[in-house]
Amino acid sequence: MTIMLEQARNIIRPTREAMLQRAPSVHHFWNENKMMFKEAWAEWEDNDGHEGIMLDSTLYAPEMRHAVEQSWEDPAKEISVKDLWHEIFPNVYKAQFFDPKKLHILRNYLQLAANADIPIRPPYGIVLNRGGAMLDPRSEGYLAAPIFQSFYQQLMDYYMRPISRLLFPDIYGYDSQTFGFSIQWQAGKDVDLRAHSDASSVTLNINLNLPGEKYSGSAVRFMDPKSRRVESLSFEPGTALIHHGKVPHASEPITEGERHNFVLWLYGEHGQTPYQHGEESDRVSAQKRWTLPQISPQNYAPF
Repeated sequence: MTIMLEQARNIIRPTREAMLQRAPSVHHFWNENKMMFKEAWAEWEDNDGHEGIMLDSTLYAPEMRHAVEQSWEDPAKEISVKDLWHEIFPNVYKAQFFDPKKLHILRNYLQLAANADIPIRPPYGIVLNRGGAMLDPRSEGYLAAPIFQSFYQQLMDYYMRPISRLLFPDIYGYDSQTFGFSIQWQAGKDVDLRAHSDASSVTLNINLNLPGEKYSGSAVRFMDPKSRRVESLSFEPGTALIHHGKVPHASEPITEGERHNFVLWLYGEHGQTPYQHGEESDRVSAQKRWTLPQISPQNYAPF
C-alpha cells in the first residue's frame, strides 16, 4: 500500500514566496510532516521509484574507488589517493570523482526523485534554487529515499571525510558533521551566486553534468585573499573541486544550458570550523584519517 505516498502527493505545499521569506509556517510544514515524507520516500522506492537503479561504489571513477578502498584496508597507502588530486588554485584541488560513463545512473535516479511529486525543500541559502534539493537528514524536507541516503552516507563517510583530512590536515576534529544539497543552474532562471565563503571546514563541489551535456558560462570563480589572485575554473563531468570553506568563491552566470552539481560540506559540532579558532590541528596519523567519527550527528543545519 502507498498510503503515505498518496498523502504526501496531495498535501498543500508552502508557496515559493513563503519559502523565500522563510516564514514560520514553512518551518512548521516541514517538521510537522517529517515522518510522513520519510515513509512516502520509502513507499516510492518500494513501488516504482528506482526502477532497478542501484547507487553504489561503481559510480565512482575506477582510479578513485580503487585508491580509496585500498586506503581503508591499509591507510599507509593513502598517497595513491592524494596523487589523484591536483592543486589548481591555492587550497583548491581537482580530481575525477565519479565515472563519466556511469553518471547517467545517478542523474536518472535524481530525475525520478524530482518527478516523484513528494515535497522536497530547495536550498534556501542560494536564493531557493528551483532544481535543487537538500540531501542531509539534518535538513528540513531532505531527499529521504533510503537508496539515496545509503549512497550519500557512503560518499560522506568513506570518501569525502578521509580525502578532506588528507588534503587539509587542519580540519581533523572539525569534520564530524555532514551537510549537502544539489543545485541546478538554468539559463534564464537560477543563473549565478555572488561571492561568498562557506560555513564549512571543507567543501566538495561535484559536476554531475553528463558527457556531451553542454552549457556556457557558470564557471566557479575563486579569490585568494593573500595574493588577491582571481581565477575562473571550469570542471568536467564527474570531476570535483575541493577546498577550505573559507576560500572566497562565486558561481558565474550561466548563459546557455544547465549545470548540475552536488555541494557537500563537513564541519564540527555546533557548526565549528578550524579557521574560526585560528588553531592548527596536531599532525594526525594516516590510521586516524581513515576512521569514522565517534560523535553522533547533530540537528544543527547552516541553512
